[in-house]
Amino acid sequence: MVQIKRIYEDYEDADGYRILVDRLWPRGISKDKAHVDEWVKEIAPSSELRQWFNHEPERYTEFKTKYKQELKEKAELLTAIKKKAQHQRVTLLYGAKDEVHNQAQVLLELLKK
Repeated sequence: MVQIKRIYEDYEDADGYRILVDRLWPRGISKDKAHVDEWVKEIAPSSELRQWFNHEPERYTEFKTKYKQELKEKAELLTAIKKKAQHQRVTLLYGAKDEVHNQAQVLLELLKK
C-alpha cells in the first residue's frame, strides 16, 4: 500500500516506511522530527520544472504531463518503491502546502497503476 502525507503532519507508526520525495529538505523540519527512512530526491521534479510550476494550480495539468515524462527516465526508482510497498506500507512525504497539486500526487497515481 502506498499513501502520501505532508511531512509537516505528525509521524504515526501506521505510516510504515517513510520516503521523502522532495528535491529540497523541507524548511523548519528537523531530521529527527521528520522520521524519514529514505530521501529519494532523484525522483523529485527537476529544478527547472519545479521552478516553472511554482505550485500554481492552473499549471498543474501541464506539470503532470512534463513530470511523467521526466519519470520515464527514473523507472527504476518507481519500481523500487513498488517492491517495497508489496511488503509494507509506504508513505511518500512532501512539503508542498497544496495537498492536491503536487508531485507526490503524480507519484501516487503512477504507483497505483
